[in-house]
Amino acid sequence: MAYATLDDLLAEGVRGRRVLVRSDLNVPLEGEVPSLKVTDDGRVRASLPVLRKLSEAGAAVIVMAHLGRPKGAPEEKYSLAPAVDVLRELADFPVSLAPDTTGEGARAAAAALADGEVLVLENVRFDARETSKDDAERAAFAREMAQLAGEDGAYVDDAFGAVHRRHASVYDIASLLPAYQGDLVRAELVVLERLTTDPQRPFVVVLGGSKVSDKLAVIENLIGTADRILVGGGMVFTFLAAQGHEVGASLLEEDQIDTVRGYLERGPRDGTQFVLPTDIVVAEKFAADAGHSVVAADAIAAGTYGASGIGLDIGPVTGADFAANIAEAKTVFWNGPMGVFEFDAFADGTRAVAQALTEAQADGALTVVGGGDSAAAVRGLGFADDQFGHISTGGGASLEYLEGKELPGLTALARD
Repeated sequence: MAYATLDDLLAEGVRGRRVLVRSDLNVPLEGEVPSLKVTDDGRVRASLPVLRKLSEAGAAVIVMAHLGRPKGAPEEKYSLAPAVDVLRELADFPVSLAPDTTGEGARAAAAALADGEVLVLENVRFDARETSKDDAERAAFAREMAQLAGEDGAYVDDAFGAVHRRHASVYDIASLLPAYQGDLVRAELVVLERLTTDPQRPFVVVLGGSKVSDKLAVIENLIGTADRILVGGGMVFTFLAAQGHEVGASLLEEDQIDTVRGYLERGPRDGTQFVLPTDIVVAEKFAADAGHSVVAADAIAAGTYGASGIGLDIGPVTGADFAANIAEAKTVFWNGPMGVFEFDAFADGTRAVAQALTEAQADGALTVVGGGDSAAAVRGLGFADDQFGHISTGGGASLEYLEGKELPGLTALARD
């Protein structure tokens, strides 16, 4: 597909024009209302360059974004205010927050917006029409947003993390204004195309996170493309169970065992080797201060805590083995932590993988961190973004691309 880009829009000229930008400000928060704080500002920082380019070029910028999953009405805990506070601190241009999405407050703020200023509309999901399955409802909401930009307006999609949604601010809006691909979306596509079309080999994929069901379609599509798939996190226990091992009280999706067993049988036939842990950090309970010990991956229920033991991280031998596999790679894609990295005692596996990726990147490999929890983990563990080839902001959208699915937000941007 061919796309018009932000560079095309800037070449046309934006001074004196209002430009709607779909950004990704869906940041993690902690605390309670009214003192919520952003715990990982990566998405805000990633949104800055496009907003800065437009501001410096003289556009009046109106940002659309969501946070969390409100039920189609304003909820203070889902306000974009904390994210906008961070954006205001980081930006070298004026930033304000509208009191609503397309209501009287937003219309007044948009009308008063000067060239170079940035106005963030309140959470678009505060309006139920944003996510409606009714095409007419979404289109009506999109028209209200487009009206904020006026007759000479334009639309830039810079939120790859939302392009898998057929939502008003992602899909419908693109048919109402001249539509352009933002730099974040463009960069994400370039990387994902490298992963799926002609990756440099060996191509190693590292998958973690809690549920194997979240990764089934990705695994399905990567078998035969990846040379090795390293499996950790909570999802690994379904793999171990598929091999016939007892996993104690660890997270297990019994209804996926047969599917996983099929993957393990199919992988070698299609040229993909699955690499599973040989040791696991098993805890007596799910808690930061839980007692824990390292046991063989095929003997979890026979370990210190018996059938009540819970696997919360890959073990040190596995961490070293995964690092060695990554060191041999020319391309690495990682999605999902190796354990409960939020607890210090169970963060070593995730740290080992992150460190191995930084070293592979330094040796010339392309290393891609697949957004979401993985991005939060590497930052939380003290790694810098520039130690990796690419940290995705795409989350579920990137996974759906790797699954081979059509993404509505990209389709809407495509030009003949």
